[in-house]
Amino acid sequence: MGLDPEEADGHGTLCLHAFSDLTHVSPLVFLYLLKECYIHGSCKATKKFQALQHRVHQVLANNPQPGPSTFIVYCLNLLPVFGVYGEGFSHLVISALRRYFKSASAPASNQEDAASARSLAARLFLAIVGGSVAYDEKVMVNTLKVFDVGLTSIDEALSREGSASSSSGSAFLEEYISELIKSKSFMTAVSLLEHFSFSFPGETFLQQMVEDKDFQAAEKWATFMGRPSLCLLVQEYGSRNMLKQAYNVMKKHYLQHEFPELCYKCKESALKDLVEKACWDVAETKAKGDRQLLEYLVYLAMEAGYYEKVDELCERYSLEGLPKAQEAEVDLVNKCFLHLNDLAVEEVVWVDEVNGLREATSFLEGCKVVGLDCEWKPNYMKGSKPNKVSIMQIGSDSKIFILDLIKLYYDASEILDTCLSQILQSYSTLKLGYNFQCDIKQLALSYGDLKCFKSYDMLLDIQNVFKEPCGGLSGLTKKILGVGLNKTRRNSDWEQRPLTQNQLEYAALDAAVLIHIFRHVRDHPPHDTTLETVQWKSHIVSHMDNPKKSKKKPKCHSTQTSDSTFNKPSSSS
Repeated sequence: MGLDPEEADGHGTLCLHAFSDLTHVSPLVFLYLLKECYIHGSCKATKKFQALQHRVHQVLANNPQPGPSTFIVYCLNLLPVFGVYGEGFSHLVISALRRYFKSASAPASNQEDAASARSLAARLFLAIVGGSVAYDEKVMVNTLKVFDVGLTSIDEALSREGSASSSSGSAFLEEYISELIKSKSFMTAVSLLEHFSFSFPGETFLQQMVEDKDFQAAEKWATFMGRPSLCLLVQEYGSRNMLKQAYNVMKKHYLQHEFPELCYKCKESALKDLVEKACWDVAETKAKGDRQLLEYLVYLAMEAGYYEKVDELCERYSLEGLPKAQEAEVDLVNKCFLHLNDLAVEEVVWVDEVNGLREATSFLEGCKVVGLDCEWKPNYMKGSKPNKVSIMQIGSDSKIFILDLIKLYYDASEILDTCLSQILQSYSTLKLGYNFQCDIKQLALSYGDLKCFKSYDMLLDIQNVFKEPCGGLSGLTKKILGVGLNKTRRNSDWEQRPLTQNQLEYAALDAAVLIHIFRHVRDHPPHDTTLETVQWKSHIVSHMDNPKKSKKKPKCHSTQTSDSTFNKPSSSS
């Protein structure tokens, strides 16, 4: 196996020159050439590994002596001396041998070769356990499996080493596996227990693995032991409220009927996780029309104050009587979240025609600071394009405009482009957003022919002002203002017209709260550890589509902007 510089595209590629006949090639020479091929190969590591595996699989049919299996065991004994290449090449030759065994080109099994390889592999296993050969546990387990090393082979290897009088193969393995369990090498222990068909650890073994969060090893062991152990594992997960793990085991092994209450609890937990991400439509789909789950979903909507969702679900599924419980939840919800009235916003204006757009632009151009946000209908189809941005919220601390982008673009795209360009590219107005780079990208994708979303000036992304993540805008609001935002309507249908009053308030609040957060940032020094802010002026950015035009203004305006511009709130900020 050498390098052929003339093959393919002129780069070094692997070929079969040296190994057309392996009768007189030793394992050491074979491995040396394998290493040279890897070192000098031109492609990336993964592709080199795959190419070498393919070549090794091919050369195993070229009469390696004394046989393919034994030849590979000899290689495994030698590979530790190849240092950093040893472990990777060991996986390579083992996987190549597996592939060779499965291939149609492999000759009928050579019993003598298989027996010799099994004996040598057992001795290699003892050497690895004893520490005289350095291999990781995964290579050790794979060696046992590929050469089908059983208890008899271990007994013979121990006898050959003169250890038969002191320890049988079973006793030796049980002692070694016990040490693995003590050291929390659970997956290796389970693999050996399964390979040698041992079942000596008690029920506490499952508990140990669950406590150590080695769920893969726990399920592998329980699967090997059978249905009773799988049921114990489900019970263990259930008792620890590890509902996701419990449900995965129940579903995979068809145990739902044995744990009906726990199964429902798991489904309710899954719905709650979706609701906390504001994925109400997905949660409704997951309920699959089950009345008990739908009633729980209604309860979650009540708890979140999402009353239009309560009405929607009750009407769609004829869940009579449930809305009466809504009244008991209202006061609790109102106390838990920030509301638009708390910020003294005087007016929320819906804009879906040209005159209203011009009036909004005129007002916003007179503001020193405005908050920006936008919303679009979620799309849960994998691989499909996201929906167009539906609305854009822009406003001061007292007045918020909600622009119906879909209608304005359809009715007057040129005027919309001009008006938004005046606002977004204004050098005299500071624009505040939260993760607005994501929003502006989505706006550009939605309305690719508009120039207004390709350039902006004086933009401050509030999340960049904080050194540590704060749990989204709601978490940041709670940290700064003492109470969070209710985000349950984040993924609602923003393309429906008219929007509900709750949707309008939700949208307006996201823009208005940015101005209040900014005031706290502006009025507190950067060294205030309770806020963990950095110099906010250094994060004001611009992106101008025309490079020549952008040179007229500095990219970061912190040194060009007088402190008086933002230090005191005005009637239009």
